[in-house]
Amino acid sequence: MSEIVVVYETDRPGTGEQRRPRRVHAAPTVPGRPDTAGPRTLCGRDTFAMERARPTPASWSPGTPWYPVEYASVVCPDCDAVMEI
Repeated sequence: MSEIVVVYETDRPGTGEQRRPRRVHAAPTVPGRPDTAGPRTLCGRDTFAMERARPTPASWSPGTPWYPVEYASVVCPDCDAVMEI
């Protein structure tokens, strides 16, 4: 699998509210640009309006979550299924 970036699907915040992820997705990177999400997530959603998560450690290894653990409850099940393969 190519490199991935974590992107957030967010709701519009109200006045003074912080944007929180509604859903966490994985997206392949743009070739030659490891910090940029490609046009679609692994589940097929458009990444145009999504926010990129802060970078994860380069030491990611199988068995560790690909997403920030604080958002485990909102991880996209389709993206997660692809990441487990």
